[in-house]
Amino acid sequence: MRDDLRPYWVKKTHLRLRKAYSDYFLRPECASLGAHATFMKPWYVTISGPNIHIGECFTAIAEPMHRVEIGVWGREPGAGRVQIGDCVLMSPGSRISASDEIEIGDGSMLANGSYITDSDWHGIYDRTARDDRVTPVRLGRNVWLGDHATVLKGVTIGDNAVIGARSVVARDVPANVIVAGNPARVVRELDPERALRTRMDYFADPQGMAAFFDAVDREVLAQNSLLRWLVSVVYPRSRMR
Repeated sequence: MRDDLRPYWVKKTHLRLRKAYSDYFLRPECASLGAHATFMKPWYVTISGPNIHIGECFTAIAEPMHRVEIGVWGREPGAGRVQIGDCVLMSPGSRISASDEIEIGDGSMLANGSYITDSDWHGIYDRTARDDRVTPVRLGRNVWLGDHATVLKGVTIGDNAVIGARSVVARDVPANVIVAGNPARVVRELDPERALRTRMDYFADPQGMAAFFDAVDREVLAQNSLLRWLVSVVYPRSRMR
């Protein structure tokens, strides 16, 4: 990672504007959004539909070509629900699409390009309508979806489970296992004797953590000049000197 050449006050201004954008445009799209949410590049985050509840310390990391999307398309107006717990991470390109109900437990992590849906959206023989059956999806606490993993309708994933990269989960996954493949199968069990450090631990003191990183920024960026930073923006090759 290249050095951050911004002066401290420039970075702080950027963070304040990012938060203001998130609060103005994204918070109203949620039925509830907990404190200490972080939306990195929030202009590439899409939240749409009713009954979207997001807990505290939520993190969404979006990129121009890899949006973060959370959507509810209920069977009728006002129907459908997404419930996201505390300290959940959504990485670039991750998506949640709910017809009826999707629940994601505290501390869960969605890696790049992962996808969760509770519906096929179109029937096999009637491709103008979705199936009448309601097939909710539920992820337990501290579930980790690997790169481009897909979780399909009706699946329940137990606490602490890890879903391997590009796996397709079409059946329930027990707690404390690693699954991989298409369809995903158990390939390993987690060691119950080993302690598990999770995002819940990381965000145990969100205000203290914010103060710590602010102090780091203040120290690391203290010597940066506005002119040097502007030159690097206008002439990126100047960074190579």
